Amino acid sequence: MTENRAATITGLYRYPIKGLTPEQLTSVPLRAGQTLPADRRYAIENGPSGFDAAAPAWKSKTVYLMLMRNERLAGFKSRFDDATHVLTISKAGEVVARGDLETASGRASLEAFFAANFTDELRGPPKILSAEGHSFSDVARKVVSIINLASLAEIEAMINAPVHPLRFRANLYVRDWPAWHEAGMVGETLRIGAARLKVVKTITRCAAVNVDPATAVRDLEIPPALLRHRGNNECGIYAEVIQDGDIAIGDQLAMEQPSLV
Repeated sequence: MTENRAATITGLYRYPIKGLTPEQLTSVPLRAGQTLPADRRYAIENGPSGFDAAAPAWKSKTVYLMLMRNERLAGFKSRFDDATHVLTISKAGEVVARGDLETASGRASLEAFFAANFTDELRGPPKILSAEGHSFSDVARKVVSIINLASLAEIEAMINAPVHPLRFRANLYVRDWPAWHEAGMVGETLRIGAARLKVVKTITRCAAVNVDPATAVRDLEIPPALLRHRGNNECGIYAEVIQDGDIAIGDQLAMEQPSLV
């Protein structure tokens, strides 16, 4: 039987612009069938992709600027303001770009910044993309990503180096589960207060986790280490929200009905 141990939420994050800075939260509303509010709401198109805002469809992350290939993104710090839709980008404490992501002029200003700073990495003009109700997630489903900190501790032992948790760009970070406990939860339902989430898959890790979010340096080889030690390059789980509820740092989550195996 899969052991039903409770975990505690230690970190809550959203990523308003794909590939840019995580934003820490203390609490957040979860709504059925949705991501965290504004999570991956925008993306930076790396040359023409065919994305149609009137009929948005999931596309591979390779059509956007993203950390798997564009680690220099981590060298800029961004902040999105929900009330004004303004994105502010800073470097070494100085504001280098700012614009309203819901106006043509604001997007143009930010697109000019990316065009000037990522010239050698662009396949065409960069374009800020969004669409009503669309999330530029790495997977087509609207999900919440969860990382078990004990599993990250095991990765540190594998590679004999510290691993910053934000390399994994999760929405929820949790403690109190044994390492890799989460890998056996696919198909299970998790409860966090009133909220319920169905675990739909494990997360396959790409080269993005090799980038240090503090230094923007690609300095580790985590997916190959996972393959050597575990036989796969998976770490973390995706879950779909199936019942509304508000969650916060310090809340506990556990499987609702552990299955017999």
